[in-house]
Amino acid sequence: METTTKRIFFLFGLLTLLVAASCNSKQKISQNQISGDLIIFHAGSLSVPFKAMADSFALKYPEVTIKSESAGSLASIRKITDLNRNCDILASADYSLIDKLMIPEYASWNMKFAGNEMALVYRPQSRKSSEINKDNWYNLLLLPEITYGRSDPNSDPCGYRTILSLKLAEQYYHNPGLTKNFLEKDVRFIRPKEVDLLALLESGTLDYIFIYKSVAIQHHLSFLTLPDSINLKNPSLADFYHTVSTDVAGNKPGETIHQKGEAMVYGLTIPKNSKNLPAAKAFIRFIIHEGKNIMKKMGQPILDPPVVTHPEMLPDELKEPD
Repeated sequence: METTTKRIFFLFGLLTLLVAASCNSKQKISQNQISGDLIIFHAGSLSVPFKAMADSFALKYPEVTIKSESAGSLASIRKITDLNRNCDILASADYSLIDKLMIPEYASWNMKFAGNEMALVYRPQSRKSSEINKDNWYNLLLLPEITYGRSDPNSDPCGYRTILSLKLAEQYYHNPGLTKNFLEKDVRFIRPKEVDLLALLESGTLDYIFIYKSVAIQHHLSFLTLPDSINLKNPSLADFYHTVSTDVAGNKPGETIHQKGEAMVYGLTIPKNSKNLPAAKAFIRFIIHEGKNIMKKMGQPILDPPVVTHPEMLPDELKEPD
């Protein structure tokens, strides 16, 4: 009897090892099947976390060559919609641009995957940096001797979010004309995307820039945290954020998009003209699972779980838990 029991346990253990070996083998085969070029167009504010993500992804999928291009989110989308360039993953600093400009013609679904907030970034040497705080920044930046920069609202979500934040500040501080005064000052320092402003700040050309808090963290810069009523961070303030809006250029000459204030959420999708679906799906799975800690460390916490527009169109591989 004892001998029979031992044999049963032995056979059960052997079967378990064979099943585990089979699963590992399938996983290796699956990973080895993912290869080739992976083309990613992404927002400038995702440059640092996506570089870190790509380095980690390469350890798991060494046969994939990631070719990423950083630009303003609007400019990134136009590479697909206007220039007909093939792309495997499009990641925007504003999820709503994918809904408005890509679905249904250029993409089928949209995954909201990370958050962020607006901040006022400076150097310790910036003029008035020892005095600035959340109650006086809007007065100090309008002084003639102070220079500030912002990105182009027609090519970069950070640019129109700066305008939306200024409009919210005008209400929050009961300061009529604040937005107009800001938009008329230092227009020579408007750049296509927010990360283009960093060199001007670091060289001392600019004292302050409106930029995402995540960029300040990634580049070890000083920043002023703005009140939640202004920084577009807090979804519970949606009603107040919705009281402001601005128009930006659309996909075609003469067209405009009406952008309302709302909490800051990043979005991504696999465009319909993707040439490497297996690698694109593997990279997105990597972002929302293994990449959580990377994004959190970079100041852009992952939404857990992500929220998907048109979830019925989401590939099955992206619906599966890790």
